[in-house]
Amino acid sequence: MKKTKSFALAITAALTIFTSCTKDFQDVNTDPNGVRNALPESLLTPALYDVVSRNNNRALRLTNELMQDHVTINNGDEIHRYIIRASESDYMWNNWYVQLTNFRDMYTRSVQLNQTSLAGIALVCDVWVSSLITDTYGDVPYTDSNKGKDKLLQPKFDKQQDIYASLFAKLEQANTLLTANQILTEDQINLDALYGINIPANPTPGVRSASTVTLWRKFCNSLYLRLLMRASGRPEANAIAKIQEIVNTPAKYPVFASNAESAILKYTTVAPYVSPFNTYRDFDFNGDNGLSEFFLNNLNNWNDPRRAKWATQVSGTYLGIPSGYATGQVPERQSAYSTTLKNEPLLGNIINYPELQFLLSEAALKGYITGDPKTYYDNGVNNAITLWGFAVPADYFNNPTLAWNPAGTADAKMEQIQVQKYYTLFFTDFQQWFEYRRTGHPLLPKGPGLANGGNMPSRLVYPTYVQSFNAANYTTAVAIQGADNMNTKVWWNK
Repeated sequence: MKKTKSFALAITAALTIFTSCTKDFQDVNTDPNGVRNALPESLLTPALYDVVSRNNNRALRLTNELMQDHVTINNGDEIHRYIIRASESDYMWNNWYVQLTNFRDMYTRSVQLNQTSLAGIALVCDVWVSSLITDTYGDVPYTDSNKGKDKLLQPKFDKQQDIYASLFAKLEQANTLLTANQILTEDQINLDALYGINIPANPTPGVRSASTVTLWRKFCNSLYLRLLMRASGRPEANAIAKIQEIVNTPAKYPVFASNAESAILKYTTVAPYVSPFNTYRDFDFNGDNGLSEFFLNNLNNWNDPRRAKWATQVSGTYLGIPSGYATGQVPERQSAYSTTLKNEPLLGNIINYPELQFLLSEAALKGYITGDPKTYYDNGVNNAITLWGFAVPADYFNNPTLAWNPAGTADAKMEQIQVQKYYTLFFTDFQQWFEYRRTGHPLLPKGPGLANGGNMPSRLVYPTYVQSFNAANYTTAVAIQGADNMNTKVWWNK
């Protein structure tokens, strides 16, 4: 009976991806004209909200444990020991591909209706979700994916190098489309939960629209820099030259200039934009985990004000527990996530201004761009704190472990940048893990109970049902990329 049920679930999941099902969207399903004739703006926010919310779900379950934000106190949950069950792969694969369908349908409808601003927005979202898929799994269906309605049910896998080239091309196209700044209607702006609903009304025609489109354009190019930096270790990507062009021509490629411009889908406690953790019991959110020593020791050393929002106290202080403990040696939980985080608006982060500053600091450190890495670093540190509503303590940079050390080695400086970025990426999908895989930073302590030779997993394996429903293309992909296990490195990480 169990096998029959599992097989049925696998079939359902496969059909969801390959036939571009949109069953999760009530608003779309109730449209008598169907998705193909839906207004493109109506597809935006449901898909955005779904992706961000599911990203948060897996940040709590996977990223934050792998990357030692917290440590489970459930001896049977071994993600902190680098043991990831194959079944963990299905959830994000299935849901990312569903929403990728919606963003691609949004683009198609925008082009049909000659809505250039909306087409640009759809491309940005397509790239964002596609990058999450390929950075998690490596070579994946891309060119042929999401074409079930066209009867293409067994998509080939694209090489990650080719996917990245396409992502860059789409971001170029999106920047061009958004540069045209076609005016959005008030109704269209009000359906944009990322930027539109946060732009105040303005009686002058086009002003509110221009602000919204400009912010999407800055999101586009800030995301561009994130992905270029991720591919910068591969000469064939020609990423460094493009990084230089973006930084040196800000009029052509505007990027975030302040925290206020960050791409954050800010949760509220009122439907429909509630946090995915809103209905969690406190125990479900933090009852079986405690914050790690690594996570809290740094914050304690800096006397960082963000602790007040992120962590609970134990006897008047913040105490963590070790990650990677040996089987059966479960530590007693100390500090945990503050339950106020369950409704924290900033957990809807996609990419923010401080992250951009740390990207630029790294680029300057490596000589990709001119400028002082310290300037970008300091700006990132300051804004990472003010983003959370705190003032930077007057003596904050007096701390020698936090202050930029111009005499330090390149590796020591990378550690400083990446430690700060680690906290900036708090609850941001899998970004902490992606950056650790790319850079080897921050230097995480290794507990005695680590499996997998003490090596951080390099990817998630493909969902098991993909091997059955798309066997030929799966076999070809594995032959090209390498064994379908969590230690095979993706293209940008080789």
